Amino acid sequence: MARASPQAASGSKRCFPPVVDAHTRLLLLGSLPGERSLAEARYYAHPRNHFWPLVGQIIEQDFVGMDYPRRLAALIEAGIGLWDVVGSAVRPGSLDASIREPQANDLVALVDRLPQLAAVGFNGGKSASIGRAALAGRLGLALVPLPSSSPAYTLPFEAKKKEWLKLKPFLAAR
Repeated sequence: MARASPQAASGSKRCFPPVVDAHTRLLLLGSLPGERSLAEARYYAHPRNHFWPLVGQIIEQDFVGMDYPRRLAALIEAGIGLWDVVGSAVRPGSLDASIREPQANDLVALVDRLPQLAAVGFNGGKSASIGRAALAGRLGLALVPLPSSSPAYTLPFEAKKKEWLKLKPFLAAR
């Protein structure tokens, strides 16, 4: 079993660095890593989170059994970037509804460094509410709200998959 990180135990949490490169065409933004992710120092570490299976559907890649560094490399190879809208916050537990005192990440600065970016997908309602406000008015950039990949969001996988597959066209070359 994973041990809680010091930041997770204190209730004060910080996001991980962005996973992007100059060829990123699709940026996926979560809210803030949950307890399991913080404890394991990796995005979407909870085994019931649908993130990796959903992204696997988009890029036709099976992430089961793939180690974390290879997962990140597969995202980059596919033109997908990953980050969070909240840089730091107080949050007991992992639920977005418990986020207090959020300090937003500088999404505009990141987006400005990604010359091939075509779309931003927001993983869940909290991500969408913060991220869409920050990136509103960015010409030529599609802002796509998505159902949360979290196991706390009980929409069936097939329904989530239908929405997440709408991201696939943004990965096509310009």
